[in-house]
Amino acid sequence: MTDPAAAGGPVSQAARIDSLDVLRGFALLGILAVNIQYFAMPDAAYFNPHAYGDLQGANLQVFVWTRLLADQKFMTIFSMLFGAGIVLMAGRAADPGEARSRHYRRMAWLGLIGLLHAHLLWAGDILFLYAVCGALVFPLRRLSPGALLALGAATIGVASALSLAGGAALPNWPEAARAEFINTIWQPPPAAVDADLAAYRGGWLEQLPARSATAFAFETLILLTWGLWRAGGLMLIGMALFKLDVFDAQRPRRPYGALAGAALFLGLSIDSYGLALDFRYGWDIWSFFQGEQFNYWGSIPVSLGYVGLVMLACRTPALRGATRPFAAIGQTALSNYLLQTVICTTLFYGHGLGWYGSVDRLGQIGVVAAVWVVQLIASPLWLRRFRFGPAEWTLRTLTYGSRPALRRAEG
Repeated sequence: MTDPAAAGGPVSQAARIDSLDVLRGFALLGILAVNIQYFAMPDAAYFNPHAYGDLQGANLQVFVWTRLLADQKFMTIFSMLFGAGIVLMAGRAADPGEARSRHYRRMAWLGLIGLLHAHLLWAGDILFLYAVCGALVFPLRRLSPGALLALGAATIGVASALSLAGGAALPNWPEAARAEFINTIWQPPPAAVDADLAAYRGGWLEQLPARSATAFAFETLILLTWGLWRAGGLMLIGMALFKLDVFDAQRPRRPYGALAGAALFLGLSIDSYGLALDFRYGWDIWSFFQGEQFNYWGSIPVSLGYVGLVMLACRTPALRGATRPFAAIGQTALSNYLLQTVICTTLFYGHGLGWYGSVDRLGQIGVVAAVWVVQLIASPLWLRRFRFGPAEWTLRTLTYGSRPALRRAEG
């Protein structure tokens, strides 16, 4: 029988959703390569690699390649897919009013889950941000793809403009404010680093004040100056790409190949140049404001290049077996995202093994690889017996007000 996708013809709705699941699973695994830095060592080491830990030899290589290939790239894909999911789920509802109320219930519960996740487990939570952005962009889902692309790019540009303005104004900041910024975000003094290490190497109650303070910053200042514009704009672009069938793996192979090659070349060139400038300037505070713009914008074409590669993989019959575990992770993305937190906080925080601050970047990537193996094996096994991941089942139950069957029918 002819494969419609291979022939360039229309694909079924099931095939369309499957390609979204594969891409979502790919992004979820990739994002851990960035998040592991937040789990394993003080936050400043993400912004300034000289702020904490060794940056020589293999550790330097891990930092460079993580920055070029992963940093902001998988968050970009995930945000675009969140926007695509809004259009997909709204389109399934027969009644627009019910679609609207269902969506806002889902965002409210997702936001609550995010708050609990951030304050009780890990401050780097992204769910609360997605819930806020998802609520704001929902009324725009009916715009044309062109309008969504333009509005999305403009929205993303707001955070860029705010960052550039902050960097330009930095010499005029009050000395106390400038010193506080450097000592908390960019290059904390040894005493602050020691306090952070002590907090997260301690028990759960000892971690709580530090974790909640960081989570609150993410939920307020960082959300208003960065997250809202970045994630919200990408969700709008994701809506446009979904309407243009970019995520469907149904276009001919050549456009996907061209997208992958051109986007990766463009994005990695921009990122590489910006990273070279960071090292040339010795990771001065310039890197936080102006230098970050190269990755801020360069990460978007790199992400689109990854989309092209994943769509090519979905269209290749010989790779269907290899893509199935990624699809299983994508179908249980919320559960797997929370599972990554449980595993990593158990390894690094004081209520578990207490590795916080003692595992270098090379070792962190080893942890990432081990978690990938666990999730690639466990997710398909789980879905053989269950219809949803546990977190997906919980969110669905809260959203719809009824409990769907969790176990698959026997036989």
